[in-house]
Amino acid sequence: MTLNLAAYSAEILRAGISATAKGQLEAGRALGMTTLQSYRHIVLVPAFARVYPALISQSIIVMLGSAVVSQISVFDLTYAANFIQSRNFRSFEVYLLITLVYLLLAFGMRRSFMLVGKRVFAYQQGEQR
Repeated sequence: MTLNLAAYSAEILRAGISATAKGQLEAGRALGMTTLQSYRHIVLVPAFARVYPALISQSIIVMLGSAVVSQISVFDLTYAANFIQSRNFRSFEVYLLITLVYLLLAFGMRRSFMLVGKRVFAYQQGEQR
């Protein structure tokens, strides 16, 4: 799961970096910035701001996909649900509760990431208005 998230995240970041126009890099060099300063201030920060929502979505997809690891006997929520429903034979209630827990986790992660994004990228919100 970590390798999968890393691969998708790398591709998302690559897309954000490649979306930066070459003219912006040339403008940074014309202002006297070094190559490292140009990439840091002109390419990486705006690229990360552009792809931040996609990275959030990918992280949530991996969290929700973690339910599959219970099939290889790794203890997680789905594994716990299987264990509980095998003891009391009330599978509907157990899986409904686990579904609600996953839903709350997804909403909580989304909200947390969005609050962090608003703080990190606060300077852009002032520029867009």
